[in-house]
Amino acid sequence: MTLPLRVAPPLMFGSLRAFRLIERNLYVYRHGWIVIVSGFFEPLFYLLSIGFGLGQLVGTVPGPGGTEIPYQLFIAPALLASSSMNGAVTEATLNFFFKLKYQKTFESILSTPLSTADIALGELGWALIRGALYTGGFLVVMVALGLGVSAWLLLTLPAALLISFAFGAVGMAATSFMRTWQDFDLIQLVVLPMFLFSGTFYPLDAYPEPVRLLVQLTPLYHGVDLVRSLAVGVVGPSTVVHAAYLTVMGVLGLLIVSRRLDKLLLR
Repeated sequence: MTLPLRVAPPLMFGSLRAFRLIERNLYVYRHGWIVIVSGFFEPLFYLLSIGFGLGQLVGTVPGPGGTEIPYQLFIAPALLASSSMNGAVTEATLNFFFKLKYQKTFESILSTPLSTADIALGELGWALIRGALYTGGFLVVMVALGLGVSAWLLLTLPAALLISFAFGAVGMAATSFMRTWQDFDLIQLVVLPMFLFSGTFYPLDAYPEPVRLLVQLTPLYHGVDLVRSLAVGVVGPSTVVHAAYLTVMGVLGLLIVSRRLDKLLLR
């Protein structure tokens, strides 16, 4: 049976066995929630210091659709998207690597009816839960500070989960190729520049044209522009393009990590 046919059923219809793995993670972290939710505070500090601090000097900036929006409203959706990325990446890289290489969690799980596809889907589901915790908390802060000006704001939550799905799947796929903890420096080498240069803190017009085109190819840019457009209420064909980009990215990552787990755990 080919890999897509093996992975597509749990991906499309859900797998009850994969939920068992999520249940296991909930049990493990039942006394460690403070560690998980602590990641929510980083984007909040950025918003309060840069958004409201520096924002007093910046004033308004160009937003989606050519609109002029306050700098706080410009930066808040971008930090929401970045928070979704960071939550998923943390779970899908460091924690996933520990379970795979050191704790040997997945080898033990394979003695149960769960398959490698179930493990991939279950771990991705857990990464989505972590990303949702960051996203939900930050979204509440945005509403409390009056940074939600559109009814489309409600869709920023599923949009943020889509970002977590894309980065979580690709993060697990990349981690499956890593051999030591030092390899994780490469993850930061990719994640940090995306966070700084994907239109998070200033419009793309600040870049020269060649750099602007390069930034527009990065996945976080698509996530930032998707969430920002929904928060401002400017929805168009580009919204569909962003969603499709992130969906394809997540599906490909899930297929790769499932194949890699076959090779690593079933050899």
